Amino acid sequence: MDTRPTPAIPPAIRRAIRPTRRAAQTARPAPLLALLASAVMLQACNRNDSRTVGQKVDDSVARTERKADDIKVDAREASHEVRQSMGNASDNAANKTQDLAITTQVKSKLAGDSQLSALAINVDTASGRVVLRGVTPDTASRSRATELARAVDGVSAVDNDLSVQAR
Repeated sequence: MDTRPTPAIPPAIRRAIRPTRRAAQTARPAPLLALLASAVMLQACNRNDSRTVGQKVDDSVARTERKADDIKVDAREASHEVRQSMGNASDNAANKTQDLAITTQVKSKLAGDSQLSALAINVDTASGRVVLRGVTPDTASRSRATELARAVDGVSAVDNDLSVQAR
């Protein structure tokens, strides 16, 4: 045993570390309340459930498998929708590319024609349908522009909005 005298604790420190009466009174019921609450919750969980632990696990596994199947179906549907929209986007891009090629070929044919090369003819193409806009000096030039546009591969129709103005 240690026979040395214990040092005296100053009264100010003793007051600081000593719990107050109120703290001592409220500290005791807190663990009891927590214990009581957990007991009530455990009792609520076990209410009218006579299944064994194995049966509960089997039920949980079955519910998880059903959820996984639902997720697979949802994923397949989403994948199908994405494929469709990607296909539509690529079709749209292909159509725009084809329309651009048609417009370029029609403009090239118009520029290569001696009667139409000096004229400012606007060419627009949408889904293979060519629209010609501008001014021609006579009806023969107007008809010639339509013939040249129809001769291009991929043209489904020609709308000739060219107006005739004599010079």
